[in-house]
Amino acid sequence: MNKRAERGSVLIIALFMLMLFTITGVIVTRMSITELKASGNEKSQRLAFYAAESARGYVARSPHLWGPDNLASFSPKVFSSPSGSFVENQGFDGEVKFLEKTVPPRGSGFEAGAFKAYKYKMSCNGYGPNNARASIEAGFYRVGY
Repeated sequence: MNKRAERGSVLIIALFMLMLFTITGVIVTRMSITELKASGNEKSQRLAFYAAESARGYVARSPHLWGPDNLASFSPKVFSSPSGSFVENQGFDGEVKFLEKTVPPRGSGFEAGAFKAYKYKMSCNGYGPNNARASIEAGFYRVGY
């Protein structure tokens, strides 16, 4: 072969390798940005779920929501997170609704004739950063006379 024909081949190979490394770098950067966004969204959703879970605990510690004052199925008790209990863009709200009065559930340890079971449904909404939302619905009983 002619030496003159081979002179530009190193330059072409070097440019091809540079282009290959640049494309690989761009692809890896885009993948890492996507992963970072996904993990941020997961964190926001998790914080919203934890806020909804804390709403369940709030209901359990708030007898004014499920006590004898809440025995009308047409007017649920509405609640929201106390001020200052969360950082900005986080919180919870929801409602507790009386469903029915019935006998205590089997295995509860209460006599069916002596006690009544008051069945409630709570709907808890949690809010997190980046407009994340989570909802939890749960039923529970209050046993009394």
